Amino acid sequence: MNPYSASVNLRLATVNDIPALRVLIDISARTLSTGLYSPEQIDALIAHVFGVDSQLITDGTYFVIDGAEGPAAAGGWSARHTLYGGDQMKSGQDRRLVPGVEAARIRAFFVHPRWARQGLARRLYAACARAAWDAGFREFELMATRPGEPLYAALGFAVAERIVADLPGGVTAPFARMHRAIDGPTGEIAEAAR
Repeated sequence: MNPYSASVNLRLATVNDIPALRVLIDISARTLSTGLYSPEQIDALIAHVFGVDSQLITDGTYFVIDGAEGPAAAGGWSARHTLYGGDQMKSGQDRRLVPGVEAARIRAFFVHPRWARQGLARRLYAACARAAWDAGFREFELMATRPGEPLYAALGFAVAERIVADLPGGVTAPFARMHRAIDGPTGEIAEAAR
């Protein structure tokens, strides 16, 4: 039996998880982005974009799936305006979104390479969708990386816009802004999002 395929615990992240989440983000980005972003892009993304958004932890909207040797995966949703990026990208207030009017955000999904393609990101998404629905949101928006876009497409997200982000050091990196309606608890899709 694969030791990484055993059932694992999904829980809300705490500030005590931040050091382990930083390690997870680094190894996930470096390994799963290989061949999709250049080494220079990966370094710039880790330094300037990818990272822990501590507001998600404070808001109780960021989940961790524990593995035997640390976090196997992490990801969350947000009722705040920021679409993507860790603490290092933030400046100023991050206003709250209006439920039922604005789209909640799917944020910062990272899976340890040993746990890749074992359904953990889908499990995280299901927890996010339930929580966002219960908070009154009926749509999701996200900014997908190249390694994340196939997952989000498989979850029913559609590309709304492709962008190229300018990063320090003259590095650019492509992303896809994606959108989808949130399925309700009995599988219904929000009326306003149809």
